[in-house]
Amino acid sequence: MPVPFFIPDHKTPLRACIVGLIFQGGTVRNHRKFWVACAGLLVLVAVLSLTGGKTVKAQESSATGKSGYHMIKKVKLGGEGGWDYLTVDSASRRLFISRGTHVMVVDADEGKVVGDIPNTSGVHGIALVPEMNKGFTSNGKTATSTIFDVKTLQSLGEATTEKNPDAIIYDPASKRVFTFNGGSDSATAIDAATAKAVGTVALGGGPEFAASDGKGHVFVNLEDKSQLVKFDPVTLKVEKTWPLAPCESPSGLAIDVEHEILIVGCHNKMMAFVNGSTGQVIGTVPICQGVDANRFDPQTGFAFASCGDGTVTVAHEDSPDKFSVVDTITTQRGARTMELNTSNHNLYLVSADFGATPAPTPEHPRPRPPIVPDTFTLLIYGR
Repeated sequence: MPVPFFIPDHKTPLRACIVGLIFQGGTVRNHRKFWVACAGLLVLVAVLSLTGGKTVKAQESSATGKSGYHMIKKVKLGGEGGWDYLTVDSASRRLFISRGTHVMVVDADEGKVVGDIPNTSGVHGIALVPEMNKGFTSNGKTATSTIFDVKTLQSLGEATTEKNPDAIIYDPASKRVFTFNGGSDSATAIDAATAKAVGTVALGGGPEFAASDGKGHVFVNLEDKSQLVKFDPVTLKVEKTWPLAPCESPSGLAIDVEHEILIVGCHNKMMAFVNGSTGQVIGTVPICQGVDANRFDPQTGFAFASCGDGTVTVAHEDSPDKFSVVDTITTQRGARTMELNTSNHNLYLVSADFGATPAPTPEHPRPRPPIVPDTFTLLIYGR
């Protein structure tokens, strides 16, 4: 007597299918029905066995997250030296990378080294003045700024700053370049046309990064005091100093110029959004560990925070007073600084391979792991 068509019991589906496979009888049609009923379950069991029983979501298994960003190129640049800030020239499609004693210039599309700016001891950052075809560096060890021709990369001279210039930006409203001097709690104003220092701003604390709204205001984080300073780039007078609580130890800084909103990267793993007119912290979102740079894309509304833990947090400005995290991009350990090309929305980060961290000593209580020679790498992410 043929066995009736077998319907797997939902409480014991795997056992039911196995029993059915062994004892199934009846017509060919019944066999076919049985195989259709069990095929999906058997495939699921096979997948679970390969993944160790962990559920795999389609989005998590994809290289592209909700922001649409994914790695489009990884290029080993090699060379000697550490690194700090990156600056992109959208017009020439060149990326300027500080390397400790020199600036490496790279084709931003191909990732090929196309030039070098030497003799920039302790260089941290690069600011570009497109309308004058000039670039300026912040040379931390010599308290100078090297001025160079953006096209030929040839040196045009030097300007003197105060002690340990670190971050550097160009303010188009005043046509001045500003270095932010970590060793003297100040900012040095350099006339972009004459390449001469024309004044100093006493900031009242240790500056980290800065941003200009292009409308007569420059903003800078004070990392040691968890404050944001706003000053006039022409008069060089501080207008406001605001507390950033709950943000602690602010590092990266970017700006949404249209809405006058500052995007602040904080070392207590948050990104704070600050009203540039009132100083009010109007929102925060959680971010990655070890933030060192922030960028804002006015076309997409994305705010980025790059962190040394090997990730970039992507938040979205849903409205001028509402922000939400939309993605976490996996990069590489040590890729803490970042640049955004707003013309094609590409992100650029750099890192290297590291050796074992040495044991702490009284002279170096928090030692850093050594960089493996010739492993310096450029990471390019796009949508």
